[in-house]
Parts: sequence; C-alpha cells; structure tokens
Amino acid sequence: MVVRFFPSEEDRNQPSGKGRRELEARAAGKPAGVAPVAYLPGASPSAQARAAAAAVQAVADADADARATEAEREVDERARDGAHEKAGRRATNVSLHQLARRGMSRWELEQVLRKREVEESVAQAELARLTSVGLLDDAALAVSLVYAARARKGQGRQAIERELRRRHIDDDAITEALADFDQEEEQERAIEVAMKRVGQLSGVDDQTAERRLYGYLMRRGYSGETVSIAVGDAMRSRH
Repeated sequence: MVVRFFPSEEDRNQPSGKGRRELEARAAGKPAGVAPVAYLPGASPSAQARAAAAAVQAVADADADARATEAEREVDERARDGAHEKAGRRATNVSLHQLARRGMSRWELEQVLRKREVEESVAQAELARLTSVGLLDDAALAVSLVYAARARKGQGRQAIERELRRRHIDDDAITEALADFDQEEEQERAIEVAMKRVGQLSGVDDQTAERRLYGYLMRRGYSGETVSIAVGDAMRSRH
C-alpha cells in the first residue's frame, strides 16, 4: 500500500531546488548559483586554494602599503613646503635689513646670505626677486657711488674704479657709470682739492708741504700727471 502526503499550502508557496538557491543567494548578496565555500570538519584547503588566497592577500597588503607610502609622501611634501617657505621669509628679512642700512651690490648681499647660512637655492631666488623689483641694481648703485666719491670725497677716477671693483659691481655698470668722466673736469677737481688741502699745510716748509700734498692727491686716485699740475698750482698759491 502506498501512502501519499499532499503538500501543505505553505509548502506549495515555497520555491524548491534551483529557485530556492537563487532566492537565498540574492538575500545573502551573492551571485546566484555560487555556493559558499565550506570545508568539512578536519578538511583543509587545497594547495591551489591556498595559493589563490595568498595572492589576494598580497594584493591587499600592497594596496595598504601604497596608501601608507602616499600618505607619508604627502606629509613629507607639506613639511618641505613649510620649511622652504620659512627659509624664504628669513632670506627676505635678512636682505631688507641689510638694504635698509646701505646700498649693496648683488655680490655683497649674496655674501651676507651665505654668511647667515641661507640655503643656496633660497638665496639665489631672493636675489633674483630683489633684482626684479629694483631693490638690487648694480648700475644704479655704481652711479650713486661715483657721484658721492666725486662730490663729497673729492676722489679721482682711479680710486673710484678701485672701489667699484672691490664691491664686485658688474663691469658694464662700472664702464657706464664712469663714462662721463672728463679729463679737464678731473683736472679742475684735483686743483680744487689741492688748493683746499694746501691751506692746512701752512705750518710746514714748501718741500714738506709739496710732498704731503702729492701723496694726498695720489691716495684719492688722481693720475700722476693730474696730481703734478694740481700740486704746482697749489704751491704757487702759497707765495
């Protein structure tokens, strides 16, 4: 005798077989038809499975290392940028302080920055910036020094040129600044200086006065010929 059990209403509404597996897979968020991997008690994955798992883990580790390296690189870059900005501000402060005291050639300011141990690349950038805005100008400085040397110090061309070269002013700037030197004007200036100086030598004899006057003019950079003429005129004025 065969006994048949008819399915209940609930059993008839439940999918079976493949349909049930698809519903369960969708509910679990997994692709349909792919059963979860499960090992029987005491079983272990195959060598191929272990290799695949190791490869996946290696990729994950590499990604983590790459993210950590990138983060460290960003931190280092921010630190370098901050240090560079700080060094630039220091170079600017040193430069402006020096320029406020007196006119300086590019070479002179470069030596100051080097002495203050400002990094070379930072110093060169600051020098270029100051030049671009006109705060460093060897040509203008040369003209100013020539005027002061002639008008206030009574110096001749040779002494002025020596001073400009001592301060490492560009050769072209020196040539341009000295271009308006006129020999006749130089002679007149030397005579003027000699006349002023000879009045301070009234307490010595002619020979001593002439020797001192000659040395005085030579030290101020006048040529030998110019000095001879100026000393002659000054000595004649004593009598």
